[in-house]
Amino acid sequence: MADEVVSHTSLSPVSFLRRTAEVYPDKIAVLHGEQRFTYRELAERVGRAAAALRVAGVRRGDRVAYLCPNVPALLEAHFAVPLAGAVLVAINIRLSAREIAYILDHSEAKVLVADTELAAPLAPLRAGRRSLETVVHVRDTDAPDPLAGEDYESFLRRAAASDLGEIPDDEDALLAINYTSGTTGLPKGVMYTHRGAYLNALGLDIELGLDGDTTYLWTLPMFHCNGWCFPWAVTAVGGTHLCLRKVEAPVVFDMIEKHSVSHLCAAPTVLIGLAHDPRARTLRLARPLTIATGGAPPAPQVIRNVEAFGARLVHLYGLTETYGPHTFCEWQPRWEGDSDETRARLKARQGVASITALDVRVVDEQMRDVPRDGATLGEIVMRGNNVMAGYYRDPEATATAFRGGWFHSGDIAVMHPDGYIEIRDRKKDVIISGGENISTVEVESVLYQHPAVMEVAVIGVPHDKWGEVPKAFVTLKPGSAASSEEVIRFCRERIAHFKCPNAVEFGELPKTSTGKIQKFVLREREWQGREKKVN
Repeated sequence: MADEVVSHTSLSPVSFLRRTAEVYPDKIAVLHGEQRFTYRELAERVGRAAAALRVAGVRRGDRVAYLCPNVPALLEAHFAVPLAGAVLVAINIRLSAREIAYILDHSEAKVLVADTELAAPLAPLRAGRRSLETVVHVRDTDAPDPLAGEDYESFLRRAAASDLGEIPDDEDALLAINYTSGTTGLPKGVMYTHRGAYLNALGLDIELGLDGDTTYLWTLPMFHCNGWCFPWAVTAVGGTHLCLRKVEAPVVFDMIEKHSVSHLCAAPTVLIGLAHDPRARTLRLARPLTIATGGAPPAPQVIRNVEAFGARLVHLYGLTETYGPHTFCEWQPRWEGDSDETRARLKARQGVASITALDVRVVDEQMRDVPRDGATLGEIVMRGNNVMAGYYRDPEATATAFRGGWFHSGDIAVMHPDGYIEIRDRKKDVIISGGENISTVEVESVLYQHPAVMEVAVIGVPHDKWGEVPKAFVTLKPGSAASSEEVIRFCRERIAHFKCPNAVEFGELPKTSTGKIQKFVLREREWQGREKKVN
């Protein structure tokens, strides 16, 4: 037994802050407007927050919910809540009051820490929350507090100054519950462990080259997969967190130039906004900028547009159920001599399993690996250190997701001869027209090449003869013009005619808070009154 204690330490990302605060106490840990905290100060605030939660009655395994944008309080929560032995529930700030109430009830959150600007819709719902005992408000703007909660800074003063104490001793204990978007029904609570978060954070450090000189700009929501584990990854190497309350292209460019940002993450729709902002043409990077993108397959044209202003784009892939990134499109030196178009096409692939993950496969319905021919379609399944522990209080959904001993992603892909996967569609997005499978990703990639197209989504719409046919929803670049006929003709010149949209509709696209295009919203409208499952 003594040997086991000597040779084993439980893995928890909380340990990253303790080490960094000891090694780099005077380094700047957090920048937010006029606020700045060193790692010594961050560790002290985290220790106080953990102690204050205990004073508020939080015990091991209790759930603590946060409804905040990318502000220091939410960053601190990623260490303070698990340090208190509790489970962090970071809530999507763009959910409706009904959805937030469901998450609070389903998770049985004992404490809610909410930004005052976001809390107004929750005021009528507070009385109905059976488990909720304490509300704390974070005042990051001049907005009044509709929940009449205790001020966060006052809450920190509830407890005497406290060091980080003992690191949680059970690496398989729950660290966080992240709720899915709920587009196919009620949100599901995805369970993260200390071990999974620790390993995924280290994987990010290795894959993306984070180090002590890193300045990380928070363009990715911290509530989304715990910010892909970047709160822990940046802290592990002693980098600087540059908090950003709201993502707007001019502000992002200001931050990049003012603070010499080295890393940021963004969904493809955010990349599109950056690439088409006028500042992209005049930006002069003071240091190399690495941008990690995921959430939807980026079209090669989007990759070319971003790299045109000097950024290095790293394409990754994963889901909430895999702590965010599970694969990376690892760059091969032999690709350097290829044309820009070929390199962008290669980089658009989802790649290979992360160094701290284990396996990723593309399989048929009998769980057999598809040929490595870059053409045969199958489902992506994963297994490894950064696959969720399961869905909270939902054993049936967990069993379905883990059937056959693998996590089933629902993404349809091919496996290339070099072992790199490439997504062709979500299962629910594949269009079956006259018996032919059409990849909406393939069609969208072609349409992104049109000089007037800024964003596009393709879905299947009803057709009396073929069952369904493609339709494109297009947002044009500012100042650009194009007709439906022109867009369709452009597409027909490049791919098989049956894959091309039969119709084009122009306008803004519905999106989630993390920038993903909500195709289900478009499908619900187009299939209203028709017999097709919309999800």
